[in-house]
Amino acid sequence: MVSPGRFPARALPRAGFALSALGFGGATIGTLHGPVDEDAAAATLAAAWAGGVRYFDTAPLYGAGLGEARLGRFLAGAVPDGCRISTKTGWLVEEGGGCRADYTAAGTRTSIEASLDRLGLDRVDIAYIHDLDPYNHGDALGARFAEAMAGAAPELRRLRAAGRVGAIGIGVNDPEVCLRAFDHGDFDVFLMAGRYTLIDQGAFDRLMPACLARGSRIVVGAPFNTGILATGARDGARFRHRPADAAMLARVAGIEAVARRNGVPLPAAALQFPLGHPAVVSVLPGPRTAAQMDGCMAWMRHPIPAGFWRDLRNGGLLRADLPVPEAG
Repeated sequence: MVSPGRFPARALPRAGFALSALGFGGATIGTLHGPVDEDAAAATLAAAWAGGVRYFDTAPLYGAGLGEARLGRFLAGAVPDGCRISTKTGWLVEEGGGCRADYTAAGTRTSIEASLDRLGLDRVDIAYIHDLDPYNHGDALGARFAEAMAGAAPELRRLRAAGRVGAIGIGVNDPEVCLRAFDHGDFDVFLMAGRYTLIDQGAFDRLMPACLARGSRIVVGAPFNTGILATGARDGARFRHRPADAAMLARVAGIEAVARRNGVPLPAAALQFPLGHPAVVSVLPGPRTAAQMDGCMAWMRHPIPAGFWRDLRNGGLLRADLPVPEAG
């Protein structure tokens, strides 16, 4: 099959480089959500590259370093021209497997050096402070946040100045954490998981305007909200890692009905919607197989008529003030 070419790239103004509009989220091939064997992981990465994806994200937390190691084997010690790599810090891989939280400066140095070793690289394009949110830290978030702003953030700025990382950011599922972080200095990019999607726009009102005002940008992770926007409103559909409730199932069923009338696959709408906002530079699904990767790439290229977005708005299924992609 002839590749249709690379996905278009969108600029990170503060960093001086761009990310492909469709990226590769490496959590799944790092076995974070269940086993994926070595051959399947390699085939999924190869499919992404062949189909035009040029941004690959990973983290130590994905399989206690396994996700980084698999991406490193795929890269084989060299990042091809135009390809961008991101990883994360805040969780140190322990001997014997497992990870522990550490947002100190020393922990950040250790984490980044270990990540570079697993990736087989001397630098990464983006380093995110990872999972600094209530879901992961509960009542301890205040202390962890203070630790990160005093330790990880200035250390990443130092590593950026030294050329070990190209840009710095925060990867979380809570927009408020990112807004608080702006009180401690500007960040180049935020990886926002599941909070600017077709059914959850929690980042829209405050974080996204703040990013545009300060030259920061957003990468959208979990564009399917951990399942329901890929599977549709069916029994067992999951939203934010839990079974979707009746209200959410009804809402997604309504979106599906509009999608069918307009000839739009629901996952295509889910992947393309975030890119209608000028603050969003890339969307990161997390495929576990080459077939899933191929599906994501086809959905991202599927033309969506303007009437689809209009029908969602008219049906009360999409806020009228949300920007949408240009009709394709």
